[in-house]
Amino acid sequence: MKALEGKVGLSTEADPKAVRLGVIGGSGVYEMEGIEVIAEYDVDTPFGKPSDAIVHSRIGERETFFLPRHGRGHRLLPSEVPYRANIHGLKQLGVTHVLAVSAVGIMKEHISPGEMVVPDQLFDRTKDVRPSTFFGDGIVGHVSMADPFCDELRQVVTKSARDCGATVHAGGTYVCMEGPQFSTRAESHFYRRAVDADIIGMTAIPEAKLAREAEMCYALLAMGTDYDCWHQEEEDVSVAAVLAVLKANAEMGKSIVKETVRQLPAESQCECLRAAQYAIITAPEAISPEAKARLSGLYGHYWNE
Repeated sequence: MKALEGKVGLSTEADPKAVRLGVIGGSGVYEMEGIEVIAEYDVDTPFGKPSDAIVHSRIGERETFFLPRHGRGHRLLPSEVPYRANIHGLKQLGVTHVLAVSAVGIMKEHISPGEMVVPDQLFDRTKDVRPSTFFGDGIVGHVSMADPFCDELRQVVTKSARDCGATVHAGGTYVCMEGPQFSTRAESHFYRRAVDADIIGMTAIPEAKLAREAEMCYALLAMGTDYDCWHQEEEDVSVAAVLAVLKANAEMGKSIVKETVRQLPAESQCECLRAAQYAIITAPEAISPEAKARLSGLYGHYWNE
């Protein structure tokens, strides 16, 4: 890991109970007033490099790490994002809580464009082209995904959004599709009827799965931008429509991120931070040195106990 600018020698030996926030979103999410950029880090991981340099910043008295999911300039398709490297890179920097910021399509009548959703469930409609686990290649592990978003972090994000004056919907199901094309009309109606979806997007999978395996609290702040293509009285989704809503609500999104940082507790005992404690079922003597080295940054604290 190499610091590109600013101070160097950032410690990765963070107190496991000390809360440190990472934000994954658009490249403009950290371009806001009141943020002091400390450094940018070019991180190497056993799973390659993250989407871009990770920006180490300070908001008030709290340190925060920002990562543009699609790279600066939005270069990566949802299917091309190096999700494992992104999560692992944040973990290397001591991040315990991850706030994902994302634009989504709306699947319910009671949600309007520009309103925020903090979902509590996920439905995976990706097509198995995105690596979605740190396990494999000599080591088997299983973590629970019954509740894929961290309830502790969800509550903080929801309250922060309301305190900023946003209309926010707490809970709901996020359908993650492959893309990069938007839904067909038949697919859109299927998600509404069969899945009872509230919103639809392209990036929460495998971010949520990997964050759970990495024992990180993960929550999503989603901005509704359009009605996909199911709503007969509204125009079908277009990039222009999505960008117009995002531009109009950019300051609100930034305010919510800063308020979330302010309201986060200093310490956490959340179960997400121990999610993989009993996950590995491969016998210790059967784990190869290569597999152990690859995953030591995630699970070495268990092997060293």
